[in-house]
Amino acid sequence: MAGFQAKAFQRRLIRWFEENRRDLPWRHTRNPYRILVSEIMLQQTQVATVLKYYPRFLKRFPTAQKLAAASRDEVMKAWEGLGYYSRAHNLHRLAGSVVHAYGGRIPSDPVLLSSRPGVGRYTAGAVLSMAFGRRVPVLDGNVIRVLARVFRITDNVDETETRNRLWLLAESLLPGRRIRAFNEGLMELGARVCRARQPSCPSCPLSRLCGACAHALQNELPIRKPRRPLPHVDVTAGVIWKNGRLLITRRPPKGLLGGLWEFPGGKRERGETLSDCLTREIREELGIRITVGRRLVSVKHAYSHFKITLHVFHCRYRSGRVRCLSGCDAYRWISVDRIGRYAFPGADRKAIELLKEDPE
Repeated sequence: MAGFQAKAFQRRLIRWFEENRRDLPWRHTRNPYRILVSEIMLQQTQVATVLKYYPRFLKRFPTAQKLAAASRDEVMKAWEGLGYYSRAHNLHRLAGSVVHAYGGRIPSDPVLLSSRPGVGRYTAGAVLSMAFGRRVPVLDGNVIRVLARVFRITDNVDETETRNRLWLLAESLLPGRRIRAFNEGLMELGARVCRARQPSCPSCPLSRLCGACAHALQNELPIRKPRRPLPHVDVTAGVIWKNGRLLITRRPPKGLLGGLWEFPGGKRERGETLSDCLTREIREELGIRITVGRRLVSVKHAYSHFKITLHVFHCRYRSGRVRCLSGCDAYRWISVDRIGRYAFPGADRKAIELLKEDPE
């Protein structure tokens, strides 16, 4: 970084941010809880999607105390459709922990905040700099991209050594004041100008300082690990009917889609028919026997590490007492008109839309 014009970097970035920043609701507050909610929602989620959920969530849970007092099902229903549901669990647990330890106040100490559930170094830095004006750096995907290009970093940014170097670099660039504008400016620049594809270098306030731009490397940087092809899995699920009601089960809080309700079922094993798979899964998971009927729908869905096709069938309960033997922690027999009270994964919600039109 020898000879780099840090002051020019800071000045140009802050000026650009002041003139070009988007009018986002979390930029109108210094309330640490509200900023924390926005940052956790924004993890791996686009701003446009978060804008639909953020005001509704805060209307329902305006304080950490309100969130801590809510049930798990209430929180999951408010989060339904936003994805990466472990964030909702962590936020719920975090609210409980700060109510217990600090009377509901979000701590302004980096060590204390970073020890809360679901709060990593980036989220802590964002909350501390935006809510409290603390002189701490942020490093998300957008900031990594900006720094890797400006400083022409040709090492793999997913490697721990390179990531640590980027944290030190982000910290060294912090101005003496106006920390919030600087950190938000870095993230805004990465999101809107220094994009992953087709960066808009002519409109970038840092283009004259950018090593990647000077060497025409902006489309090659940052260097990341290549993505592996996503494996595909066939999954079955049963809309199991008994006396006009259907059976739903809730997934355990930890793991994929933790805490969400679903139509019970599971992964197809090699050589199984879909019907045999569903019959086996229901017996192993719930201890009951069913008759598999006609198919309601097949839904394709992608998660971060794999893809599925969910095959949903109408089924009839035959015998046995329902027990949560594996893969669930609760069950309900409900009527179709009550299904909207429960939070479901995206693939199941597509089946629910059809179910309302195509009931038993």
